[in-house]
Amino acid sequence: MKIDLTDTTAGEINKALVQGRRAIGTPAVGMVLTLVIVTDEENAYDALKAANDASREHPSRTLVVIKRISRTSRDRTTSRLDAEVRVGADAGSGETVMLRLYGEVSQHADSVALPLLLPDAPVVVWWPVNAPLDPAKDPLGALAQRRVTDTYAAEEPVRELAARADAYTPGDTDLSWTRITPWRSMLAAALDQVDCRVKAVEVEGEAFNPSCELLAMWLADRLDVPVRRSPSAGPGLTAVRMDTTCGPISLDRADGSLATLSIKGQPARAVALNRRDTAELIAEELRRLDPDDTYASALRYGVDRLDTVPEQGASDSASAADSDADSASASADEAKPASAEEAPAAEPEPVRAAKAPAKKATSSRAAKKAPSRKASAK
Repeated sequence: MKIDLTDTTAGEINKALVQGRRAIGTPAVGMVLTLVIVTDEENAYDALKAANDASREHPSRTLVVIKRISRTSRDRTTSRLDAEVRVGADAGSGETVMLRLYGEVSQHADSVALPLLLPDAPVVVWWPVNAPLDPAKDPLGALAQRRVTDTYAAEEPVRELAARADAYTPGDTDLSWTRITPWRSMLAAALDQVDCRVKAVEVEGEAFNPSCELLAMWLADRLDVPVRRSPSAGPGLTAVRMDTTCGPISLDRADGSLATLSIKGQPARAVALNRRDTAELIAEELRRLDPDDTYASALRYGVDRLDTVPEQGASDSASAADSDADSASASADEAKPASAEEAPAAEPEPVRAAKAPAKKATSSRAAKKAPSRKASAK
């Protein structure tokens, strides 16, 4: 069931929720939390679909906050709140309210969302895109016990990770960290099977994928060994190789679904390591609402402490640039006039004057010898 409200208020939205529950015959509220999604119109559909799928495991009231951009100065001074209330089959296993904010009210989204939060229930705020650098200081983030971001959607993920580490507050988490949960579980289980000491680790994955950096930082933080970050063609994480005192241990996933676990002295095993969709990631994050200390420790380790191998294309470009620079330098050196030490010394004027007559004399002697040779021929 859907109820559209134009130029409305939070009170009218609450009345519409009660009306919708009565209309479908479920007046009781059986939801466990409030999920606030802060997004734009372009990404709202995908985010809401993932939240509805996750609500089958975690029934919740979902508030989708969309800040509409005002195109004219007149629209910026006009405040308006439009809402779409969904209950029943249209809202998964909970309730959904689409909030579209126009004008000045978009600067006060927390005032709009606050009256719609479920009483005595935890609040989770999720930014699928364009997350603030400090989620805890965001007006909506301040209402939540858990704040979920996704560094993978950032333009510069590695720099975003560094900013997240500086602004970390207990309760912050990232879907890039959630994506590597199966990898962390598999690697921990592999190390439990051997009695060895890890000496070095290499993490291989596609460039600009923050999950690869987070896994490398987690391994470096937990094992206290040097970790090398190598780029690959992907998809996502492709391999983790550990050099141990008992021999190499590797977890390779070339196709993004099936991985091979190899431990020296044991047969290689195929393990399922599928890439999960956003609904599974959100459902996992909603299972625990306490601070994730492991994520905090890995995040604070620092990306700059990893041994990062440059991407092949970037390395070739750099080599070509260095070669061009050397060629240009050599050409400049050739075109440069010779220095005073390299140039031949200029001869004094009297010496040049004395040499000129000598050349003339030589010519006259040659002329005199010519008749004699002619005579001899006769």
